[in-house]
Amino acid sequence: MKKNPVIPLEFIVPFVLITTLFGLWGFANAVTDPMVQAFKKVLELDNSQAAWVQMAFYGGYFSMALPAAIFVRKHSYKKGILLGLVLYAIGALLFYPAAILQEFWFFCLGLYILTFGLAFLETTANPYILAMGSKETATQRLNLAQAFNPVGLILGLLVAQQFVLKNLQSDTIDNFAILDEAGKTLVRTTDLLVIRNPYVLLGATVGVLAILMYFVKMPEFRYSGNRQNFLQTLLGLKRNSKYILGVIAQIFYVGIQIMCWTYIYQYAEDIGIHSTQAANYQYVAFLLFFIGRVFGTALLRYFSGGDVLAGFSGGGILAILGVIFINNVIGLYCLVGLSFFMSVMFPTIYSLALEDLQEDDMKIGAAGLVMAIVGGAILPKLQGLLIDIGGPGVHDVELWGISEVNLSFVLTLLSLIIIANYGIFCTRKKFRI
Repeated sequence: MKKNPVIPLEFIVPFVLITTLFGLWGFANAVTDPMVQAFKKVLELDNSQAAWVQMAFYGGYFSMALPAAIFVRKHSYKKGILLGLVLYAIGALLFYPAAILQEFWFFCLGLYILTFGLAFLETTANPYILAMGSKETATQRLNLAQAFNPVGLILGLLVAQQFVLKNLQSDTIDNFAILDEAGKTLVRTTDLLVIRNPYVLLGATVGVLAILMYFVKMPEFRYSGNRQNFLQTLLGLKRNSKYILGVIAQIFYVGIQIMCWTYIYQYAEDIGIHSTQAANYQYVAFLLFFIGRVFGTALLRYFSGGDVLAGFSGGGILAILGVIFINNVIGLYCLVGLSFFMSVMFPTIYSLALEDLQEDDMKIGAAGLVMAIVGGAILPKLQGLLIDIGGPGVHDVELWGISEVNLSFVLTLLSLIIIANYGIFCTRKKFRI
C-alpha cells in the first residue's frame, strides 16, 4: 500500500512560506534567553528578579493564545498570521523607548506584547501545517516544519552572543558592582542600547515581512461540517483526556526547554565558564536540537508518535541525572546533550493532542497548547527561586554535596517523567509511574 506524501504537491509553496515563521519565533526565543543573564548584570538583579524576562515572554503566550484562536476561527489563517506579525514588530520596537527610560518593566512590556504576536503565529501556523495533508502524516509534517525552528534559534543565539553578550561593559568591568552611581549610569546606558539594537532591527524586519505576506495568496481550509459554538467546543475538549494530558505535558515540556537553555549560563558559571563561552555550548545544544528533530522526523515514518516521545524522554531522563549529579564539565555536556532528546517533544505532543479533533476544533484546541507555553514562565521562575535559596550566587549552599544550581534541575527530571508517561499513555492508553 502506497503511503500518503508528507507534503502534497499543491501545498509545497504554502508549506515553505509558513515554515519560515517557525524560524522567526525560534530567533525570538534564542535572543531572549541570554537576556536573563544580561539584565541580571546590567540592572543588578538576582536570579528570580531576572526571571521576570521569561515571565513576560511566556506569559504573553498564555494571555493571547485563546483570543488568537477565536480570531483565526472567525476570520482566516492568513489574517491571524498578519496580525501576529504586526504585534511581533510592535513589541520589538518598544525596546527603543525602553532603553531611553532605562526601566526593566518597560523591557518586559515589550517582550509581553512581542509574544502576543508569537501567540498568534503559533496558534495559526501549527494547525495550518497539520491541515496541509493527510492525518496519517500530520505528526511527521509538523516535525519537519519545526525542524526549521532551530535555524532561527542558532541565528538568535549568534546575535545574542556576538552583538549583545560580548559588548556588555557591565559584564567585562570587574568592579562594576562598586562603581559610583554616575559610573554605573554611564555603563548601564551603553549596555541597554546594546540590548535594544537587535530587537529594534528585528521589529523592522518583521514589519517588512508582514507587508510581503499581505500580498501573498495562501490557501484556506473551510470547515464543511456543522460548527459547534465556542462553549460546546471547550466542553468537548475538556472531555478529551488525550488532549487535556497533552496540554499538561506541553506545559512541562516548554518549562524544560526554557530552564535548560536559560540556566545553562548559570550552570556554566558554577564550573568557572564565562557567559560568552557558555554561549558556545548553547550553539552545540541548538545543533543537537536540529539533528534530533530531523532524526525524530525520520523515526516517525516507522514508529508511533507515542513511542518516539517515550523513547526520547527516557534518553532525556538519563541526561538530566548526569546534569544533577556531575558537578563539572561532563555535567555541562549532559545538559547540552539533553537538547537532542527534547527536539521532537513539542511538535509530537502537539500533534498527538490534536489528532482526534475535527479541523475546525483544532483552532481552539491549538490555543490550549499554545497557552501551555506558560510553562516557560512558571518553571524557570521556580528554578530561579531554587538557585537563590542560599543567596544571589549559583553555588552558595550544597545539599548532599550538590550545589543549588545542580539541584534546581530536579524540576526538569520530574517534567521529563511526566512527558514520558504521556508518550506511554498515547501508545497504550494508560499512565505509568
